Amino acid sequence: MPGDVVLRVFDVEHGACAILRSPSRARIAMIDSGHNTTTGWRPSRYIRDQLKRKRLDYLFVTNADQDHLSDLDGLWHEGIEVSTLYRNWSPASPVLRQIKQVQGELTNDIERYLKIHSEYVFPVAVPFDQGMEGATCSVFCNAHPDFTDTNNLSLAVFIKYGGFKILFPGDLEEAGWKKLLTNPSFVSELSGTTILVASHHGRYGGFCDEVFNYFTPQAVVISDKPIAHETQETVPDYLQVVNGYGVSVVDHDRRRHVLTTRRDGDIEFRVAENGNFWITTAK
Repeated sequence: MPGDVVLRVFDVEHGACAILRSPSRARIAMIDSGHNTTTGWRPSRYIRDQLKRKRLDYLFVTNADQDHLSDLDGLWHEGIEVSTLYRNWSPASPVLRQIKQVQGELTNDIERYLKIHSEYVFPVAVPFDQGMEGATCSVFCNAHPDFTDTNNLSLAVFIKYGGFKILFPGDLEEAGWKKLLTNPSFVSELSGTTILVASHHGRYGGFCDEVFNYFTPQAVVISDKPIAHETQETVPDYLQVVNGYGVSVVDHDRRRHVLTTRRDGDIEFRVAENGNFWITTAK
């Protein structure tokens, strides 16, 4: 009988990383590979030392920028095999290299991404929907040359189990959101989304009012470092669009509408087959 899936959003400051474990814990998936520069926490070492694994079954890259990839090369250095890669196929690796060169330095992690972006082209042996024991995914993205910036070429990832659905939209900005809203399949998938991970780490550039015409999340999760800029102060905006009832968090004395890694640390969702879920936070 299926059990609970566990999804943990890690505190990687201005970055992104989450790990999903299947009910039997036989397979794991990771959304982005950011790390924490202050504590030194890295997903590659967590997978190797804490989960005792040498294989990452599914890797989703929502954005081809360093803060979403800062331990990607570390996976290879720690001997972690990445079986399946989900990313925006557009543009091809040579064009993406040109885009990244304009943006700045090509780090080892960016170089690793460019390499696997060109190499992971074979059919998937065990697709996510078959391998994760009831958990399923849907992905959407804009295409080049409609957009030439990595933010609006982000991969929007829906992870679903039972009646629970969480959306990881990468660093989509308003223009990218609006383009995806012209896709009826994307609009249909928005319906019933339980949790939204705020785009662009909660910056104003990632907030799009029109998206909330199609769903009302129970809560929003922001993955970010302590507030340093006015553009990070979007919590009041998200409070206006979430379900007024919010969510309960284990050991918290009040219901929550917005959770942030800068305040809460790691945020873990344990989701039952019927869609019921429980949230715990590290702080």
